[in-house]
Amino acid sequence: MAVDALDTRILRLLIEQPRTSVREYARILGVARGTLQARLDRLERDGVITGTGPALSPAALGHPVLAFVHLEVTQGHLDEVGDALAAVPEIIEAFSTTGGGDLLTRVVARDNGHLEDVIQQLIQLPGVVRTRTEVALRERVAHRLLPLVEAVGRAAGPG
Repeated sequence: MAVDALDTRILRLLIEQPRTSVREYARILGVARGTLQARLDRLERDGVITGTGPALSPAALGHPVLAFVHLEVTQGHLDEVGDALAAVPEIIEAFSTTGGGDLLTRVVARDNGHLEDVIQQLIQLPGVVRTRTEVALRERVAHRLLPLVEAVGRAAGPG
C-alpha cells in the first residue's frame, strides 16, 4: 500500500495528537472531513493503522521488570507453543524468529522472583526445549513510529 504525503501528515497527527477529533484533524490539515475519513478508513483497511486504544504502562500496572525470553522449540511444535504462550498474561508479545531461538517473547513481571516463576512456567510447556533470558535494564528508545512515518513520507515525495 502506498502512503502519500497527506497520509503521512494524517499519521503524524494521529501519533502527536491521538485524542483529537476527526473534524479537528480535517481543520488542521485543511481537507474536507469526508476526505480525511476516507483516508482513515483506507489506512485501517490496508493495515497501516492497527489500533486506536491507549498505550499502557506495564510498570504502572505493577510489573516493572521487563525481560526478553528466547525459547527453543522442538521441531513441529511451534504453533502449539505459540498458542500456549497466549495463555500466559505476563507475555505481552511473542514472535517467531530466526537465529538462536525459535520464539522471542517480551515478558513483564512484578519482580525478579516473579520473572523466575514465569520462566519456569515457560520451560514446562510441552515442546519447549530451553529458554534464554535477557533482563532489560533501562529503555533507551521508547516504542516509536513517527520517525518511520516521516521517512516514508519523504520517500513518497510531495502529494
